[in-house]
Amino acid sequence: MDYTTMNIAELSALLEQGDVTAKALTEQALQKIADTDGRFGAYLTVAQEEAMRQAEAADKMRAAGNAGPLTGIPFAMKDNICTKGVRTTCASKMLENWLPVYDACVTERLKAAGAVMLGKTNMDEFAMGSSSENSALQVTRNPAAPDYVPGGSSGGSAAAVAADECAFAIGSDTGGSIRQPASFCGVVGMKPTYGTVSRYGLVAYASSFDQIGPLTKTVADNAKVLEAISCHDRRDSTSLPQFDTNYSALIGKDLTGMKIGLPQEYFGEGIHPEVAALVRKAADQLASAGAVIEECSLPAVSYALPAYYVLCCAEASSNLARFDGIRYGFRAEGIEDLDQLYRKTRTQGFGKEVRRRILLGNYVLSAGYYDAYYKKAQQARTLLIRAFKELFGKYDLLLTPVAPTPAYKIGEKASDPMEMALGDICTVPVNLGGLPAISVPCGTVTDGSAQLPVGFQLIGPAFSEAKIYQAAAAYEKSVK
Repeated sequence: MDYTTMNIAELSALLEQGDVTAKALTEQALQKIADTDGRFGAYLTVAQEEAMRQAEAADKMRAAGNAGPLTGIPFAMKDNICTKGVRTTCASKMLENWLPVYDACVTERLKAAGAVMLGKTNMDEFAMGSSSENSALQVTRNPAAPDYVPGGSSGGSAAAVAADECAFAIGSDTGGSIRQPASFCGVVGMKPTYGTVSRYGLVAYASSFDQIGPLTKTVADNAKVLEAISCHDRRDSTSLPQFDTNYSALIGKDLTGMKIGLPQEYFGEGIHPEVAALVRKAADQLASAGAVIEECSLPAVSYALPAYYVLCCAEASSNLARFDGIRYGFRAEGIEDLDQLYRKTRTQGFGKEVRRRILLGNYVLSAGYYDAYYKKAQQARTLLIRAFKELFGKYDLLLTPVAPTPAYKIGEKASDPMEMALGDICTVPVNLGGLPAISVPCGTVTDGSAQLPVGFQLIGPAFSEAKIYQAAAAYEKSVK
């Protein structure tokens, strides 16, 4: 039997019944990676020995009666999340051979749940990009259409799930880096409320935006993974102390009375007409399931993209200053003085996109430009947060596209940073507001012989994950 095509709920049931062991699932998953990942390049590191040790531990947990829904389930981890003794590269030459000496909080949580980590997935370098083409180590291809990008920056995680090379994967989302690759690859991806999943052990890109979340095959699976990784963590100063983590509580309940808004600004210029049509068709499905769908407006969303890139680059320039060639990571050779050490190490160790964002960040924080750019961007962020709050006084959720287009061909936009940035226009408002949002598959667009997946996005107010999962699961059920 091919277990790799099954979702978490199906695998958990088989494990509970004793029809299969975690060891057998892991062996089959590792073989699937060996057989198929040469075509897709989802993994940077396959942790075969570590995975088998964790599988044996999971079988012992189950034998002792300590199993949970993720015990023995094979998964993949994005390569900017620390895993003790397992290479963590951020897809960068700067950290190409770095072995962390500690686990991230999310790694600890999944180990405690008995999940089995198969390896680390490819990404845009330091999570800076939307296509996974900015990886310094390899190219990842979309399993739905291998000539096309899988999205980014969590492209390897989305591709691994879509290619059945794991049952679920963990990604991080700074401006859409879980939701956009989920949409491009046809899987479910959740960006939780900022502060619900600890960032301890996540290599920082932009600390006020970064959030870890799950990519899965189904909505119910996604809720179970988020339940396992959400917690308060005193090691992360932005971790929130109290919130309800029963994210599955409303799955299966009807949508009668739920009000969902369709902000018209998300369906305007630049949105592929077939993408817009599929998202509106999803709205009709939700209406058939009992929801009230209404057109609405969110004018402040026009500030989101420029504000996001100013603030993220500013935070990145500060966060990446630690990579200096002295303490750990890559160090350039042939150095004559300290200034040369910094300059050569960072020029050689960072890729073009990372260098570009560091320079932009330093510029907007510099004397004479701080008020004109950084301060203005923070003000725009505040306006957007207020606009979302006002809209959520009228609606339970908002429904939008995830990305303005389906996946594009590898190399098609690689030389145009502005065109690439515009692909984040539907996702970055959520990160500016610290809000939860999910990407759910809703059909495909035909491009030549390729069938390219498309997802819709459900956005909710802070801590509305359960309601988002309720609506997403109702849609998923309606189209099966």
